[in-house]
Amino acid sequence: MYARPNITLTTIRPPALEEQLESGAEPFVLDIRPADVYKTDAIEGSYNIPVYNELSSGDESAFRNRLDRVPSDEPVVVVCKMGIVAKRATRILVDEGYEADTLAGGMSGWNGYQNGSLGYKIRSTIWNLR
Repeated sequence: MYARPNITLTTIRPPALEEQLESGAEPFVLDIRPADVYKTDAIEGSYNIPVYNELSSGDESAFRNRLDRVPSDEPVVVVCKMGIVAKRATRILVDEGYEADTLAGGMSGWNGYQNGSLGYKIRSTIWNLR
């Protein structure tokens, strides 16, 4: 069995992603949620590879078979609903040599940040305490 190296995965918080998107140093934002969900709510300029269901059930092959759609020459930020399944996709990308981060809180965190929700403010305070 292949032993994965002890690589620390990183996350990017919504304010930092927004800053990158606005500065022109745009990462490739990869949304892995199902296509129908992506079509109703997505980060502007993001790209959808709908492998959420497969990754959440432990099947990495659907994503690995589509890695040619992800540019290897720029940073990637992976997005899902809450950030949990996106971590699996981020792990695969890092294992394959990509520079990749997970959006902390996923679309839920992004929307909370964009809307200034109380839930996001509490989550952000907890992040800052770590």
